[in-house]
Amino acid sequence: MLAEAREAPAAVARQLRQDRDRWHAFGARLRAQPPTSLLTIARGSSDHAAHYAAYLIMARMGRLVTSMPMSLVTLYQSEIRSEGLASFAFSQSGQSPDLVGPTEFFRQRGAVTCAFVNDPDSPLARAAEWLFCLHAGQETSVAATKSFIAQLVAGARLAAAWQDDAALASALEQLPDCLERACAADWSAAVAALADADRLFVIGRGLGLPVAMEAALKFKETCGIQAEAFSGAEVQHGPMRLIEEGYPLLVFAPRGPAQAGLLELAQAMRDRGARVLLAAPPGTPGANLPLVEASVPDLDAVCAIQSFYPMVEALARARGNDPDRPPHLKKVTRTS
Repeated sequence: MLAEAREAPAAVARQLRQDRDRWHAFGARLRAQPPTSLLTIARGSSDHAAHYAAYLIMARMGRLVTSMPMSLVTLYQSEIRSEGLASFAFSQSGQSPDLVGPTEFFRQRGAVTCAFVNDPDSPLARAAEWLFCLHAGQETSVAATKSFIAQLVAGARLAAAWQDDAALASALEQLPDCLERACAADWSAAVAALADADRLFVIGRGLGLPVAMEAALKFKETCGIQAEAFSGAEVQHGPMRLIEEGYPLLVFAPRGPAQAGLLELAQAMRDRGARVLLAAPPGTPGANLPLVEASVPDLDAVCAIQSFYPMVEALARARGNDPDRPPHLKKVTRTS
């Protein structure tokens, strides 16, 4: 897991060198015939990456994006209207029937179908009209790292291509260097703080919420910690009841419109006595986990998860777990 997490900057650089003409053509297609409805198809870590892509599209372009409940097609055989639809499937293996089935369903009915997948020979890759390989290379760790980061980058490339946004495209070209710095960031304070934790809230908002969701999943997978992800707004409702003296929280507070509220929440939780780990740019009051900044704020979340992965791998080992062999899990999950 650690070796593959450290390979992510090179994997991203490799992806950015590939498929430039195809991305240009796809962006032109979306601009020429804009879809009237959009949805994402994904599970697990891939679904968190899909959330990031969806949030980018909604925030930048004002177009609503729905997360597809795949069972509508695979179990309930719902005849979903597909006129003007664009579907975006995210997967590492491209093997799961509940991603392949809906993609085939929508393509047969004339929708624009696109797959972001690491295996270009997988069933999902063959099912979609538009294929964009992640180019992450072989990933053997059960816990996905470099392929997840590659999916985040694919989602950002989607937004850049659709908008024909030269600034975002340029920032993506600089991202591998930012990820190298993020990989070397010192997050050891989190290992010490969470060595004995049995439950945890992971907080984010906006573009930071998908990486909070991914971090919570990795805490479960590698460390056996009951971690839950919440938005900085949602946690202030019912979940707030659980936060008491010593309760651990990891707050992702990258740059952007959500940052001020997250910093305020982190301080309020400290005042309550919670054990707060605040991931924010250096110099931010209260920050104890440094966040490397990308060339544009929209990509800061990608750097954040790059710093998180080596930390959670070290935390798993500090707790006596083997992050490369988590119990009850396997690399490829096939659900229907």
